[in-house]
Amino acid sequence: MKQLLLLFALSCSLLAFSQQDIKIKEKDRKKDIELVTTEGTVVLRLSDSTPQHRDNFLQLVKAHYFDSLLFHRVIKGFMIQAGDPNSKRAASGLPLGNGGPGYTVPAEFVSSLFHKKGALAAARTGDDVNPEKRSSGSQFYIVQGKTFTDAQMDSIETKRLQGRKISPERRDYYKSIGGTPQLDGNYTVFGEVVKGLDVVDRIAAVETSKGADKDRPLNDVRILSVKLVKRRD
Repeated sequence: MKQLLLLFALSCSLLAFSQQDIKIKEKDRKKDIELVTTEGTVVLRLSDSTPQHRDNFLQLVKAHYFDSLLFHRVIKGFMIQAGDPNSKRAASGLPLGNGGPGYTVPAEFVSSLFHKKGALAAARTGDDVNPEKRSSGSQFYIVQGKTFTDAQMDSIETKRLQGRKISPERRDYYKSIGGTPQLDGNYTVFGEVVKGLDVVDRIAAVETSKGADKDRPLNDVRILSVKLVKRRD
């Protein structure tokens, strides 16, 4: 048992070292990210307004960290989540969502980035253990969301946003296109989908578990590969 624990600790330290050893070049920051899944291809664009999240995600992509991971948490009308390294070879029915690279990223809340449909954001642990709202080092989600009425957003301001107001511009977006306004200012948005929203909708529509592995797709939705690609616009 001690030997197994030693080997596990050594493998974790080697993984952390290999990730830290990957350098981000300026040209990397000018590229998009092509995420190929079993349901189709999504292209993501990272925001320069959240440099710590941007560079961390780029580093993970260059390390092929996300290759073969699952979308382990899928909620229709809400979001699709991935980035748990434990999902790579996870047995069917196994609860997921606690894995990561062993570090967190400081929150980077930017007023111009909000939880519109297609937003790319970082998952995190709850406020009770994470009052600084630091992000998971690797787990991310893409917003599918839904549309909201003004009355519903009034309620969200009071109950979920501690009185913080949703701007008129955001209200118009949430009413017409949709998103998850209840998450604004609580989770870091650091990019968006620039191609493949139909794939996000397709993943969000898959049948999911109601058991111990709640919200995990019954049939695995896997990330086949992730790489940097030249921007098309």
